[in-house]
Amino acid sequence: MPINRKLLEILVCPITKLPVFILKEQKLQKLNKLISERSLQTMDGESISEPLQEALITSNRNIIYRIENNIPIMLEHQAIATDQIEGW
Repeated sequence: MPINRKLLEILVCPITKLPVFILKEQKLQKLNKLISERSLQTMDGESISEPLQEALITSNRNIIYRIENNIPIMLEHQAIATDQIEGW
């Protein structure tokens, strides 16, 4: 079951205060490929090992937040900066 659309309308990035949107499937696949290669880290430097089922991205496309069990995890230290993804 996807994230509640009403919730999505009011969510903003806690860092930038920008709106967030669902990450498109093609980008999610690219992200998960990098995760499987152990090429991505969270903002606090932790290696990401579990693939994402769904994710949110800020409107400026700089920060990604995972969604677990339809709940957005909007914690700065668990966010993924897109500057570590080539060609993003």
